[in-house]
Formats: sequence, structure tokens, C-alpha cells
Amino acid sequence: MLSIIQAAGWPIWPLIACSVLGLALIFERFVALKTARVAPPKLLDEAITVSSKAVPTPDVVNQLAQNSALGEVLASGLRTLNSNPQCSETDLRAAMEGAGRAVAHRLEKYLSALATIASAAPLLGLLGTVIGMIEIFGSQAGSGGLGQAMGGGNPAQLAHGISIALYNTAFGLIVAIPALIFWRYFRARVDAYLLTLELSSEQFVRHILRLRKVK
Repeated sequence: MLSIIQAAGWPIWPLIACSVLGLALIFERFVALKTARVAPPKLLDEAITVSSKAVPTPDVVNQLAQNSALGEVLASGLRTLNSNPQCSETDLRAAMEGAGRAVAHRLEKYLSALATIASAAPLLGLLGTVIGMIEIFGSQAGSGGLGQAMGGGNPAQLAHGISIALYNTAFGLIVAIPALIFWRYFRARVDAYLLTLELSSEQFVRHILRLRKVK
């Protein structure tokens, strides 16, 4: 690997930085987007059960908010009802929508950076290719034309330029393809979570409104 990096020249270093950063972002998103941390399957039913007879105490609401992203959204509705039992349906929905937007922003964190790496890596590889071609033709300066350049000149310099061109092109694609795949995977996963949060929030709002009518 070290010999490949040396053969590729300095243009490969930005690609190495992109690969390290992309790998770190992928691991971070895998941890952050676990189902247990975003939308546990039974959390909505548990929240409805806990608040079926009365609005839970602030301590219970805080525990719900700390449970997951979905818990944070559901807890915002209970907090609004605790602070203002006579709040309107519009105020209740606005509070939960605000919490939902904050959660959505957190779920989408670093996805734009991963998409940027997927877009920039091939361009950086292309830059290395162009630099390699410049080295090829620069090494043949004064050889008297392209035909003589390819047949004479400095073979070592010619091989070095070709290696820069090919290694950077390949490494740019090696970095870009996984970054693009994981970006699409995380994007689809976030969209699915957001739909779950929206449907759960709507169901919980109807539950809170029924609870208030019973009271």
C-alpha cells in the first residue's frame, strides 16, 4: 500500500483524507441511526399506555424524551399539555412539529458531507489523472513530437506519470462508489424513520386529544 501511495504521488493524499473521513462518517451514522436510538417499535404503545388515564409527571416525560428520537417528539406533546392543559390542538401540533424538525435535522446530520465525498472523490481522481498526464508530456519536453515522446525520452519519468494517472483514477472511484452507496442507504433509512415519526406523532396527538376530553 505504501508503494502504491508513493507511486501515485501527492494528488492521492486528498483522496486518502476523503476515505478516512468517509469511513468515520459511515460508522458514526450506523451507530446514530440504530432503530433503538431513533424509533423503538413498542415505544408508542408504551407512551399511550402510560398516559391512558392521566398526563404523566415531568419525570416520566423526561425519561420518555431521553429514550430515543421518537420519545423526544412524543414528550414534546406531553410537556405542552403539562404546561398548558387548555392548549389548543394547533399549539399541540406545532410543538410536536417543532420537535420533529429538530429530530429530522439530527438524523440528516453528516449525510450532506458523505454526499460531497461521493461527488468530490472522482473529481480528485481526475485531477490526479490530469497531473499525471502533465508529468508524462513534461518529461518528454524537447523530444520532438508525440511519436518520439512515446518512443524516446525518459522511460522512468514516463512510467511515473502513467502511474500517477492510473492510481489516482482508480483510488478516486474506490472512495466514491462506497460513499455513494452508503449515502443512498442512509438517505432511505432516514426517510423511513421520518415517516414513522410522522405517523406516530399523528396517532399520539389523537390520543392526547381524547385524553383531554375524558378529563
